[in-house]
Amino acid sequence: MDSLAIIQNKILDIRGQKVILDRDIAAMYGVETKVLKQAVRRNIERFPIDFMFELDAEEFENWRSQFVISNSDKMGLRHRPFAFTELGVAMLSSVLRTPTAIQVNMSIMRAFVAMRQMLTDAKANPIALLERKVEDLSKYVEDILTDVNEVNEDTRMQLDLINEAIAELQVKHRSCHDRKRIGFTAGD
Repeated sequence: MDSLAIIQNKILDIRGQKVILDRDIAAMYGVETKVLKQAVRRNIERFPIDFMFELDAEEFENWRSQFVISNSDKMGLRHRPFAFTELGVAMLSSVLRTPTAIQVNMSIMRAFVAMRQMLTDAKANPIALLERKVEDLSKYVEDILTDVNEVNEDTRMQLDLINEAIAELQVKHRSCHDRKRIGFTAGD
């Protein structure tokens, strides 16, 4: 998985906003979460509610419940996390000025932009998005098989059958949309 995909997996939807939690950003920056939170608290005027917010008690419990851990206090789940929006991530670069933070910040910003572009593409053309996902999946499978160096003829034939089936599904899906509608219209 490339770094952009890893970052995109860390982007959550909370309160209808795309955000990254403080612990994930801290891990990417290579700092402790408490160090990140301290830096933000020292510069809190730079982080209005549309840049960063702290999860409320209910959101925190819902988030904590996703971790099936007997002692969540030892896993750093005692304090409600900060959730940073795209704007908040951009502002972090002025608070944490290490070279690592700057590079990670650019990667996170690219991930936000890529996700926004994917959502725009999906709304505009869901079939194109599906085709792109199928291509990505096919490439991923090919890469794995190439990396393993065990691509035998039987595996290659199975992959070809899968690719043919996907192509047939795409053709059938398109033909369903191209058929003439049945029934009465307003002009009849």
